[in-house]
Amino acid sequence: MKPAIRNAIPVIDPAPRRTAAHVDFERKVYCLLGLPFDAVSMADAVRTVRRAAARRKACFMSTPNLNFLVGCRNDGQFRDSVIHSDLSIADGMPLVWIARMLRIPITERVSGAGLFEALRCSSVQSLSVYLFGGPEGAGEAACRRLNAEAGGMRCSGFAAPGFGSIDDMSSAATIAAINASRADFLLVALGAKKGQAWIEHNRARISVPVISHLGAVVNFVAGTVQRAPPWMQRSGLEWLWRIMQEPALWRRYLADGTALLRLLATRVLPNWLDIRRHAPSGEALDAAAIIMRENAGITILSLRGAWIRTNLGPLRRCFTELAAVDADIRIDMQDTTHVDAAFLGLILLLHGHQQMRGRRLSCHPLSPQSRRAFTLGCCEFLLDNG
Repeated sequence: MKPAIRNAIPVIDPAPRRTAAHVDFERKVYCLLGLPFDAVSMADAVRTVRRAAARRKACFMSTPNLNFLVGCRNDGQFRDSVIHSDLSIADGMPLVWIARMLRIPITERVSGAGLFEALRCSSVQSLSVYLFGGPEGAGEAACRRLNAEAGGMRCSGFAAPGFGSIDDMSSAATIAAINASRADFLLVALGAKKGQAWIEHNRARISVPVISHLGAVVNFVAGTVQRAPPWMQRSGLEWLWRIMQEPALWRRYLADGTALLRLLATRVLPNWLDIRRHAPSGEALDAAAIIMRENAGITILSLRGAWIRTNLGPLRRCFTELAAVDADIRIDMQDTTHVDAAFLGLILLLHGHQQMRGRRLSCHPLSPQSRRAFTLGCCEFLLDNG
């Protein structure tokens, strides 16, 4: 097959296909320290959830905060659970502040608790929720409270699975009860890593369209834990309120804060300096091109020039077409002069899609500029398959 040059996307010969979760490569996703984040407002996120519920369309929503970000650095499965999500919102003011430093257009915190509260208080469309997890008795109390209100959320069931293994919590009877509820929203509260892993393990069997791990929300709704005042949420001091409510959390916040300082020194500040010093030239943007070829059953994309959020349209369309083909993919970036957080976010989506298809994505060889962008963006794991 002759290579296609200058953003033209060739027709690829048919190959065996198998079912995989749909990935929307038109999402405005940005990579922030190795995780994908959608540049959405609270209103955008509410609309996305409502639309998915109304259409009964699967939507796995992740709500990464600083604790997620730190945990994902050393836990590939945890990280991949966020990458595999259909909506990933920035649930933490430190993430918003870092995004602003790096010129990523994430302008507001969209917390999972805030989103749930917006749905709960709305009178536009009533949604049903199934509560899975939380301390003993909290799910039942939250369920009673929701159903006693005249708001936009009613509870169609709850379960307190205890502290067993993911397999123990994934029995056929458990999944059948969740599906029989006909809920619009499955709220999981098992602890961040375990909750994300439980969702990944069971999402293919669950018919509830919207699924998210929102650990503290069950306690908030039940009234056993109070949310921080709005001014503390906006100023990034919610962690202090949480420690006052749950003193045992201080160790977690200390560890997360220490890890954040290391990331600021080794990744964020160097990245900030690079952005200020090395903006792509107009010539580099004009030179952006895709060359596609196949070699020994591997689809190879060679990228030339600079790729940033303003010129990713051809690459989005290319990835969308590639998603229909069951093949390993290698991205050759030795002639790539500049990439940004939007480009890395798109690569994360392709990485997640390939994983769900049981296929490989590798990025090599890379130009020095591209390799530095992957490193400062905490995306070295994408280079491991090279």
